[in-house]
Amino acid sequence: MEIQKSVGMELRALGGLLRRKRGVLSSSFKPEKSISMMHSRIITYLFINKGKEVFQRDIEQEFEIRRPTVTKLLQSMEKNGLITRHEVDYDARLKKIQLTEKAVQLHGEMLDKVGSYEKMLTKGLTEEEIATFLVIVEKIKKNLE
Repeated sequence: MEIQKSVGMELRALGGLLRRKRGVLSSSFKPEKSISMMHSRIITYLFINKGKEVFQRDIEQEFEIRRPTVTKLLQSMEKNGLITRHEVDYDARLKKIQLTEKAVQLHGEMLDKVGSYEKMLTKGLTEEEIATFLVIVEKIKKNLE
C-alpha cells in the first residue's frame, strides 16, 4: 500500500530535518560562544539597527515576546558579555541596548554559518525554483494566519 504524501506531513518532516541540522550547526560554535537561537536573533536585530537607539520595548515588539521573557534574555546576554545597557539623558527609565565587540565578532561568525547553511539548503536548485518555493511558502504562511 502506497502512502499518499501531503503538504502538512512533508512540512512536518522538513521542519524536523531543519531543526536537527540547525542543532548541529549551532553546536559547531566553540562552547564559550554557544548562544541560543533567540540570542542570535537579537544580536542580528541589534546589528541591523546599530546607530539607532534600541530599547527593551523594541525587542518585545519586534519578536512579539513578553517583557519578562525579554528581561531574562537581555540579562543573560549582558552576563555573557554580548550586550551592554546604557541610560539615556532624556529618560532615566530607558536603557539603550548595544552590542559588545564580542557580539559583533560572533555575528560575523553566525553570518558565515548561515551562508553555508543556505548554500546547503539550495544546492541543486535553480534561481527560478527558489523563487517559486518562496512564493509558495509565503502563501502557506498566509493561509495559517
